[in-house]
Amino acid sequence: MIPCKLLNFNTLWIVNFYMNPAHLIKVAQELNLQEKQVTAVALLLQEGSTVPFIARYRKEATGALDEVAITAIRDRLQQLYQLDERRAAVLESIEKQGKLTDELKEKINASPTMTVLEDLYLPYKPKRRTRATMAREKGLEPLAQMIFEQKSGVDPKMEAVKFINEEKKVASIDEALAGARDIIAEWINEEAKARARMRLLYLEKGIFDSKVIKGREQEGIKFKDYYDWQEPVKSAVSHRVLAMRRGENEKFLMLRIVVSEEEALSILKEMFLKSDKANLCASQVDMAIEDSFKRLLSLSMETEIRLLTKQAADE
Repeated sequence: MIPCKLLNFNTLWIVNFYMNPAHLIKVAQELNLQEKQVTAVALLLQEGSTVPFIARYRKEATGALDEVAITAIRDRLQQLYQLDERRAAVLESIEKQGKLTDELKEKINASPTMTVLEDLYLPYKPKRRTRATMAREKGLEPLAQMIFEQKSGVDPKMEAVKFINEEKKVASIDEALAGARDIIAEWINEEAKARARMRLLYLEKGIFDSKVIKGREQEGIKFKDYYDWQEPVKSAVSHRVLAMRRGENEKFLMLRIVVSEEEALSILKEMFLKSDKANLCASQVDMAIEDSFKRLLSLSMETEIRLLTKQAADE
């Protein structure tokens, strides 16, 4: 062990990074290794040993783990440490806003991945000025809440009349309802369960859709195989993923990741629409759902899946 008097800030960081007991147990379980093997690797990494050195010269300590296994231990410990750091920052941010409930804290502490953690944080994350932000500034959030609850007997147009305010630039019923829908669309986009289901849809049924940029057919001839190409995200071969991205980066291809809009909307409507067809608020929520998917969720999911598939292809 490192004597306490020799510990400086950087050394303390390394010790915390590698030697968290909970992390060691978790990594051993995930990688189907003995805890003593993971602990041995962590200690050697903590001392500054490299992966090749550990694999070649410390077989007796690690149980003869190879470079692949040692690298997996190192990388997973790093991920878990980064997750803990981010979790602490998220908790601090929400607490400063005065919005940290016991239930939310429990969910954040139980977040198994960075993706789940960021989904939970999204509603509380400082944002740029959005359409929903402007609608809130006009005092339309209570109207949005009323509509989103979809209580029977509530007429959204009659309620919207109460929010017409020339000073706040809400000149009509239609403007009040449009602002309320913008707020609802943002709520749907920030709902962790909705994002999880959309993410799964994109991973399971997403399609790479590559097309040539008009007028660049001759210059980009080396990418001709991808001028009109579709391939499932789930089974896309890495070298083709990287080739399509290169074609996009070099401005020869337009690359999208798409899903069935009908299926995506069906999932969201099942989650957020009340079954009562006579409900007058439901049509407003329906419009907000479509707007949320087309303007917010689909773009957010596409960005995420592009990043995930690039990382996987690079590896």
